[in-house]
Amino acid sequence: MPFPYEEFDLSGVRTYPLASRRSKVRAEDFARPHQPGGSFAEWFQSLPRILGARDLASVAAAIREARQREAGIVWGLGAHVIKTGLSPVVIDLMQRGYVSALAMNGAGIIHDFEMALAGATSEDVDEALGPGQFGMAEETGRMLNDAIAEAAAGGRGLGETVAATVAHLNPPHRALSIAAAAHELSIPLTVHVALGSDIIHMHPRASGAAIGDASLRDFRYFASVVGRLEHGVYVNCGSAVVLPEVFLKAIALARNQGIALDHLTTVNIDFLRMYRPQVNVVTRPVSGTSGHGYSLVGHHEILIPLLAAAILIP
Repeated sequence: MPFPYEEFDLSGVRTYPLASRRSKVRAEDFARPHQPGGSFAEWFQSLPRILGARDLASVAAAIREARQREAGIVWGLGAHVIKTGLSPVVIDLMQRGYVSALAMNGAGIIHDFEMALAGATSEDVDEALGPGQFGMAEETGRMLNDAIAEAAAGGRGLGETVAATVAHLNPPHRALSIAAAAHELSIPLTVHVALGSDIIHMHPRASGAAIGDASLRDFRYFASVVGRLEHGVYVNCGSAVVLPEVFLKAIALARNQGIALDHLTTVNIDFLRMYRPQVNVVTRPVSGTSGHGYSLVGHHEILIPLLAAAILIP
């Protein structure tokens, strides 16, 4: 039967006093205008305690608390973090004690190496691909593959060996190398490689056996690091697939061995919300636990310096 044109009867609608309602936004959460000449701390504290601004403050507080507890603070870095000029910010956090361990994808260590050696990285793919020159920088392919072969032969991890190689080379731009800083500060660096995804895999010296051996060892090092993150923090920056997948497997190993990882804080920083970082970093590792996951959405070159500065607020 078709329905008739009939207005809904509103005479029995029930209301309540506004003051009795629990509201998600309150006056004390609102922003305050910044005063010229004010400090960064004053500006940061003037932000609204709502949505992204609230989450950013919560992440900074979690990292400060982890350091005070001497709990772990692990940073997962995609190559984009290096390519947007943030190595000095990361190195400063390392020197100040806000980094317990680092994980990179294969591209991350390549760009870090090139910055240290040449002070430049990130070739123009469109320009280089047609003439067959993309990815063919001699020093990058030869020296990194030699370091990886050395890692496998010596039973060491890929990240540990490349970090030592960069430090011992003492290249002109060593101060910009996260890997060299990790070696100098004895901060574990692991590198998680997807075979065939990186330019050095096209080099004649590339050895699948060496890459696989050294990177698998790094996964086991990383799993050991993740197993120490009770009351700690994991921050994934700019890796949309590899590091979120590796992190989830490390979480699985820890839980398999009875490590609860209570009060874990997980963070993803990127300019888009993507499936794997959202579920494998922000949601699944803390589901059903006392932990909390955060997604900070924005450009790395803005958000990461902002977070780093917020961490240092007394």
